Amino acid sequence: MCVIREGDFIDSIADAFQFISYYHPLDFIEALYAAYQLEQNPAAKDAMAQILVNSRLCAEGKRPICQDTGIAVVFLKIGMQVRWDSAMSLQAMVDEGVRRAYNHPDNRLRASVLHDPAGARTNSQDNTPAVVHVEMVPGDQVEVICAAKGGGSENKTKLAMLNPSDSIVDWVLKTVPTMGAGWCPPGILGIGIGGTPEKAVLMAKESLMAPIDIHKLRARGPQTTAEKLRLELYEKVNALGIGAQGLGGLTTVLDVKIMDYPTHAASLPVAMVPNCAATRHVHFHLDGSGPAKLTPPSLASFPQIPYDTSHGRQVNLDQLTSAEIAHWRPGDELLLSGRLLTGRDAAHQRLKALLDQGQPLPVDLHNRFIYYVGPVDPVRDEVVGPAGPTTATRMDKFTPQMLAQTGLLGMVGKAERGPVAIEAIKHHGAVYLMAVGGAAYLVSKAIKSARVVAFEDLGMEAIYEFEVQDMPVTVAVDSRGESVHETGPKTWQLKIAAMQSLENA
Repeated sequence: MCVIREGDFIDSIADAFQFISYYHPLDFIEALYAAYQLEQNPAAKDAMAQILVNSRLCAEGKRPICQDTGIAVVFLKIGMQVRWDSAMSLQAMVDEGVRRAYNHPDNRLRASVLHDPAGARTNSQDNTPAVVHVEMVPGDQVEVICAAKGGGSENKTKLAMLNPSDSIVDWVLKTVPTMGAGWCPPGILGIGIGGTPEKAVLMAKESLMAPIDIHKLRARGPQTTAEKLRLELYEKVNALGIGAQGLGGLTTVLDVKIMDYPTHAASLPVAMVPNCAATRHVHFHLDGSGPAKLTPPSLASFPQIPYDTSHGRQVNLDQLTSAEIAHWRPGDELLLSGRLLTGRDAAHQRLKALLDQGQPLPVDLHNRFIYYVGPVDPVRDEVVGPAGPTTATRMDKFTPQMLAQTGLLGMVGKAERGPVAIEAIKHHGAVYLMAVGGAAYLVSKAIKSARVVAFEDLGMEAIYEFEVQDMPVTVAVDSRGESVHETGPKTWQLKIAAMQSLENA
């Protein structure tokens, strides 16, 4: 019988969430690097390079891989013979560990958890409460998995109650393209099959905690129905040509994970949860001997990829005109310098309210660009913490009014835009630029100063003004309404099909 002390458990949780904020699992890095070496689409290859370089920078500087440092998820498997030396509940102990991790003075993490989700949506300020899953198992140890899941990938979770005769493969292949690129591919798909609806979703989430091993499975061959399904989906999802960041390419998923459970004769629940390029989880055991000892990966394990931040067309944001952006085309690589405003969901809601009331805005948006970002707080000598883009489609409903009434010239965000936003961009001759999701620390290196200019009470959702120098972006929707996220995947789906035809000939 082992006794788990309160302090050891809390310290282990705190250390784990700090650890995963800046260390990718090495299996992910190895799989991404292998995909990078095979990639033939220059835009997708560049996106993967940014993610890999960002990962090494974060490991070296111990700063977050992504500005969205995630909602804290903890899986606990508690041995039936374990005793606890604590007056606190499991939830309270986990929350205290999360609280300490996210408020760590040397690596403060972004607090994204909001209370009263259907109402005031006030920030808890410390990323609590965590989401805790508990299973009682035989034994006298505690197995712990800590994961940080960002909103971009969580929001793409899908659940379907299929008929028993329906094809799971067909559902996945129909559903993945509807997820867009907001989940930051290349990543991992977790699929839960069977049980009940809530069981299927939980299995899909838990399956993502396993190491990437699709290459080993391909080498030895499948032995179960689930393994056959994994291989089939891995090949067919990648054949969709979605590619890194949705730009089109050979690799959309690095692995497909599946867990299943017996289900009702009339049912076939299927859930799909993606893990993004900021895959973050760590596993450890507690046996009563003290807190967990987490071993950092060797920096020698990270690939040395030379990344030239000077390639791309130089753009001065302070002198930019509509006439100049009219010459940009989807896929063009740009380096932004000058003043760049920020704003995401909460800020856009307030701007909309002021516009609806005919009130003046707190900041002049004429001929300006807005960057959809909620940065991490700075530490040490930083002007801002990691500051990668958030999913742009959440701002689509605001875009027509913003372009029509403010003189806004363009927007910078992550992934694709929807039809409403694209039509507004085309109508007003504006432009949408894409920054790489999963490269937040690398992006922050281009930000030379930062100050809050409006809505300071919103915290990370306030409007900042950044002074940027050579910030790398790609033209995603040009002033004519052409989107690289529509043309890229279609092009590469055809190319992959042609490659497969040659291989099978």
